Amino acid sequence: MSTQRAFWFGQLHPLVLVVPVAFVQVVFTFGAAAGQHQLDRLNAFTVLIALAAAGALTWRRSHPLVTLGAVYALVITYFALSFPYGPILISVAVALFNAVANGPRVPAWATGYGGGVVMYVVMAMTHGDFPGNWAAAGAVFAWVSLVMGLGELARSRRERVAQAAATQAELDRRQASEERLRIAREVHDVLAHHVSLINVQSGVALHLIDTQPEQVREALTAIKQSSKEVLVELRNILGVLRDVDRAAPRHPVASLDQLDRLLERMRTAGLPVELTVEGEQRPVPKGVDAAALRIVQEALTNTYRHAGPTSATVTLSYLPGSLTVQVDDEGRAEPGGASVGTGSGLTGMRQRAEALAGTFEAGPRPGGGFRVMATFPTGGDE
Repeated sequence: MSTQRAFWFGQLHPLVLVVPVAFVQVVFTFGAAAGQHQLDRLNAFTVLIALAAAGALTWRRSHPLVTLGAVYALVITYFALSFPYGPILISVAVALFNAVANGPRVPAWATGYGGGVVMYVVMAMTHGDFPGNWAAAGAVFAWVSLVMGLGELARSRRERVAQAAATQAELDRRQASEERLRIAREVHDVLAHHVSLINVQSGVALHLIDTQPEQVREALTAIKQSSKEVLVELRNILGVLRDVDRAAPRHPVASLDQLDRLLERMRTAGLPVELTVEGEQRPVPKGVDAAALRIVQEALTNTYRHAGPTSATVTLSYLPGSLTVQVDDEGRAEPGGASVGTGSGLTGMRQRAEALAGTFEAGPRPGGGFRVMATFPTGGDE
């Protein structure tokens, strides 16, 4: 039975099972009595007890152990009155199964075996045709064990399904948390970089508006370009969020293919930047590709904001099994320090590197300036 079918069956109204059990126990008890030549023993109490034992099953889910005890009491009374054995045991089987499947495990097994012993003794004492020997006792023990074993199997399966559902829910929560963190980093990287450029260039424009109109024109051009690009990148991020259920996003993610455009944007804003590539340039895993670009972007943005008049050098080192990105500047050794502890500067860059099993270093250079360096394992690359 599939999980969905089992769940559907378990949600059926209790009377859906109680009614047919009651019908079978009452009707077929007359057949059992005829086969055992005991029709003369049947009376209103026979029918009443058969109906009561079936009716007790109504509470088999909400009170499985109590139901088992009640059914055992009714059936033992039934046999004590020398009524014919047979169909009445259906109620016992259903109660046994549900007690083990849905009730407290140890009490259910103990009640199952205890009630079975009493029931067997009463049957052996009141029914002359019922064998009172070890073989018969073993048969009753085996029957009780089989029914409770099936209940245990159902219980174990339900617990596995519940555990799988809980594990999946935890995985979904973890993935959602990781996705929120990734989106927060992307938004921070995009906004911090472009807004920093706009902020500095607007300050330059205000300072030079009366004395050097040509430089004001350049600053306004840089502001226009940065604002245009930040809008495009934000639209791309929102587009990815809208397309989250599709096979692939419509827009490209960050990668080192965008590095030249980033460096040109920084040069336009007034930060001279040189690029050095060591080793043979090659494709790297997508996660490394995006993280490398974002770290370079963050490092250059911090240099632009905090290091004062300076220049910077970006170095990409392609080594067997790894990629190292390094950003050096010649200004004051403060660009990263302003962001330490905020969770969005050096901390954010470190988290990006460590999330991909990489390493991260940042600090003043011996000869002056500041250095940011991250190394990523690339395995066999792509």
